[in-house]
Amino acid sequence: MAIPLFLLLLLLSGHPYSSSAASPIKTVVVLVMENRSFDHMLGWMKKLNPEINGVDGSESNLINTTDPKSTRVFFGSQSHFVDPDPGHSFQAIREQIFGSNDTSANPPPMDGFAQQAKSMDPNMPQSVMNGFDPDKVAVYKALVSEFAVFDRWFASVPASTQPNRLYVHSATSHGATSNVAALLAKGYPQRTIFEDLDDAGISFGIYYQNIPATLFYRDLRKLKYIGKFHPYGLSFKKDAKNGKLPGYVVVEQRYTDSKEEPANDDHPSHDVYQGQMFVKEVYETLRGSPQWNETLLVITYDEHGGFYDHVATPNRGVPSPDGMWGPTRFSSSLTDWESGFQLLSSLPGFRRPLVMVHGPNGTPFPTSEYEHSSIPATVRKIFNLSSPPLTKREAWAGTFDGILQILKQPRTDCPEKLPTPVKIRQGDANEDAKVSEFQQELIQLAAVLKGDDLLTSYPGKIGR
Repeated sequence: MAIPLFLLLLLLSGHPYSSSAASPIKTVVVLVMENRSFDHMLGWMKKLNPEINGVDGSESNLINTTDPKSTRVFFGSQSHFVDPDPGHSFQAIREQIFGSNDTSANPPPMDGFAQQAKSMDPNMPQSVMNGFDPDKVAVYKALVSEFAVFDRWFASVPASTQPNRLYVHSATSHGATSNVAALLAKGYPQRTIFEDLDDAGISFGIYYQNIPATLFYRDLRKLKYIGKFHPYGLSFKKDAKNGKLPGYVVVEQRYTDSKEEPANDDHPSHDVYQGQMFVKEVYETLRGSPQWNETLLVITYDEHGGFYDHVATPNRGVPSPDGMWGPTRFSSSLTDWESGFQLLSSLPGFRRPLVMVHGPNGTPFPTSEYEHSSIPATVRKIFNLSSPPLTKREAWAGTFDGILQILKQPRTDCPEKLPTPVKIRQGDANEDAKVSEFQQELIQLAAVLKGDDLLTSYPGKIGR
């Protein structure tokens, strides 16, 4: 389904590379934005390049999938400031993809977005069935015109933020199909690409702005990794300027929204303008670094956030990463869909001149797709790690290291500066807004890191 991982941006240096040669990439930078779909953010980029599997305005959903006479909502190009937050739970995604609880259709019809949105708010369908005009997201427009675009990149599991973020660095959610506060507080125990890199003597670093969400991996809380965490504002530009960025870099956003420091993660109801400014800053920082010609920047989104996407998500032949089950099943009868691990959700990506990446073309398996697990799988190839894949899902996922073979020498024409986007939200951040589920989880994580969970006064539900 084209929902969870919708924007994958690759900035490629283009060194000569073959399977027998060392990778030209010495630094991989990963930036995962929040809760938007490919069609919502990049669908209308098809106007710039017809190769992009985007939208033309003919796409639509009925308000009632069982009534062909009900109102039909067509996909528009008027996205602006989105508030409230569309549905993106496991159950909501099931309805968005299949239009009902019947998950037998293959391919999925992708016809329940408007219906599910209306069940939450009568005014929400048009927000969900809408995308940004390229001029509204000028930073992405420039990047789409210059670099590689993936228009068939999928979220790893049809679920919300944390299960998909867990896949990015570990190729599994350890069975999670929802954000389970107690398990997040404890920390997920699976092995990650960070440990594999560390064991191979390759440095990594996490540049954070609020609380690092990567600390939902339990092993990263070990004292030996404390030096791997760096405040973004104090360290990222300095390290890039001095050529000191580590081999594997994770850049985290501001997930909380305030007048002094607006959120820049793109999570509704945060201003996409702030996210555009953040991507611009990260790009320009790397572009000005002496490490630029050996750097790969990957920009993607964790999941679709409930926004429409027309590409049918693969729902056959997707392996469970490790056979793990979460604490909740949504039906007494187990189907591929209900397992939560036999279905992907799709998101957007970015392009490089003359390169349109539509899929991994049956490699390494006939059903392989690009998804979040492609990141550790590709990192393993780039750094020639001897350790085995983290999970069966990583072994199955398509890798994009081959794209680095296209140019014979580094490009010299990459833009040094990107356009300044237009401000979208009118006014300042609403500091009285209800705390989102993700923000609650980060507050809980901070409390656990301080040891507050050991106190008798620690609330069972941090949202209180």
